[in-house]
Amino acid sequence: MAKNAKDLKQNSNDNESLGRFVLEIIIMMAVLIGIYYLIFSFVLSNETVSGPSMQPTFESNDRVIAVRHFTLKRNDIVILKAPDEKNALYIKRIIGLPGDMVTSKNDKLYINGKQVSEAYLNNSLKKAANKNGTLYTNNFTLKKRVPKNCYFVMGDHRNVSKDSRYFGFVKRSAIVGKVKLRYWPLNQLKIF
Repeated sequence: MAKNAKDLKQNSNDNESLGRFVLEIIIMMAVLIGIYYLIFSFVLSNETVSGPSMQPTFESNDRVIAVRHFTLKRNDIVILKAPDEKNALYIKRIIGLPGDMVTSKNDKLYINGKQVSEAYLNNSLKKAANKNGTLYTNNFTLKKRVPKNCYFVMGDHRNVSKDSRYFGFVKRSAIVGKVKLRYWPLNQLKIF
C-alpha cells in the first residue's frame, strides 16, 4: 500500500514538473516574441528591395536591415516613404544634404560647385550607357538649395531610378531607416 502511495506521489510530481516546464517554455516564447516585436517596431526595420533603381548595389529581393534612429550623411543608403505611392517604401542614396546645391553635368556630380566622387557608380550599367553615347545621369541643376530638414536622394541605377529628380526633396520625417546590413542573399552579406 505504501508503495502505491509513493508511486502516485511520484506521478503527481512528474506531471507537475512537466506542466511547469511547458508553462516556462510558453512564457519564454512570449517574452522573446515581445522583444522581437519591440526591436523591429522601434529600433530596426527589416525590408525587401523591390525593383532595379539601386542596381548594382542592391537587386530585387535582397533583404536588408535598417536602423530607425540615425544621423544622416552624404552617400548613406536609406529607406523612405514613397512620396508618390501610398504605403510604399523606396530605397535610395542620400546625395544632397540641407543647404546643398546639386548639379549633374556630363555624368559628373557637383555639390556646391565641387565635383564629388561616386565610386559606387563605376559599374557595367554606367559603362554600357556611356558606350552607347548616352549619359548615365541626365544633366540637371537644382533650382534651389536643399531646404532645411530635407534631403535630395537618388538611386544608383540613375537612368531608371524614380528619385528626387522627379518627386522633389524628401523630408527628414519621411526617412524610415538607414540601411546597415544586407543579409540576403547570404553570399552577398554586407555591412554598410
